Amino acid sequence: MEADYAIIGGGVVGLSVAWGLLKRGKRVIVIDGDDGAFRASRGNFGLVWVQSKGMNQPRYARWSQQSAAIWAEFAEELGDNTGHAVPLEQKGGYDLHFSEETLQETVEKYETLKAQLDGDYPYEVLGHNALRKEEPHIGPKVVGAILHHQDGHANPLRLLTALADDVRRMGGTVLNGKTVTDVTKPDGFHIQCSDGTVIGAAKVVLSAGLGAAELGPKLGFKAPIRPQRGQVLITEKLPKLINRPSLIARQVDEGGIQIGATNEEVGLNDRVTQPGLSGLAAEAIAAYPALARAQLVRSWGALRVLSPDGLPIYQESPQMPGAFLVTCHSGITLAAAHARLLPDWMERTDAAPDLEVFSETRFAIS
Repeated sequence: MEADYAIIGGGVVGLSVAWGLLKRGKRVIVIDGDDGAFRASRGNFGLVWVQSKGMNQPRYARWSQQSAAIWAEFAEELGDNTGHAVPLEQKGGYDLHFSEETLQETVEKYETLKAQLDGDYPYEVLGHNALRKEEPHIGPKVVGAILHHQDGHANPLRLLTALADDVRRMGGTVLNGKTVTDVTKPDGFHIQCSDGTVIGAAKVVLSAGLGAAELGPKLGFKAPIRPQRGQVLITEKLPKLINRPSLIARQVDEGGIQIGATNEEVGLNDRVTQPGLSGLAAEAIAAYPALARAQLVRSWGALRVLSPDGLPIYQESPQMPGAFLVTCHSGITLAAAHARLLPDWMERTDAAPDLEVFSETRFAIS
């Protein structure tokens, strides 16, 4: 099999990049792992989120804003092309606070970032009474919230389905259940899979999430990524209870409430734990007391993909030109940018975004 691009990794990040390349007329093969692989795309919180990102790197805030601004058009096109709607709501989102001190500290940080973004950081601070008008079910322990107007949330599983279907519709090939073991470049890239499959491509994109830690060095990348576990709870379907999402809870389009998520440094352990789930439940009930009566229907643990500073990594290999590393922990938020804007960077067009701050040169050589 031959292609212009071989995408290693068939999650939201890899499929978004594949979609954008296919739109530009490229031949694309996506190589997706087996069901034993760690899959962040199937276990994430589904936020399209701007606030709090880029506190130490304004370019990340701007990149997130660019993606959030084109997300609705991206979702609409996917739905029109495939018949699979990608539910999206962008009416803003909350950072809820249980103390005046943390609220004020966060506002001060946001003001600094807002100045670095020339004022383009639309948020407002809601005290408890103002918040209660927006969210009648908010609890008395919540002293206030920051409402950021560029935030929202989507259905990540429906996004994944629509992307896979549209990639195939446009002529892309998606190979499922394949584990890449080696990549060489004698005359073009040769990708070797554990089952003997060999794929040839002019260029390669490594977007395999945590799998990039092993494959990355073979392609000349540092790939300094690590897992971080997030546990999540899901309630039964409920009448409308939450109007806007927060980092504590969101009501999904089907009616259930998603509660999360933990931030745990536990290596490659994606299991749920009683302390983790109990902590999530307690915080959610403190924010929305009505949830104390809700029935829980499922829970899960999944692994985030994090770089040392939490920012994305976009890097062309200095040792094997034509190989690109694309990894981030905000694959849902950045899906539209990866689909619409990132292919121009790979193709070096005049419209290529400046992503130099996200290169691996920011990491010291170990």
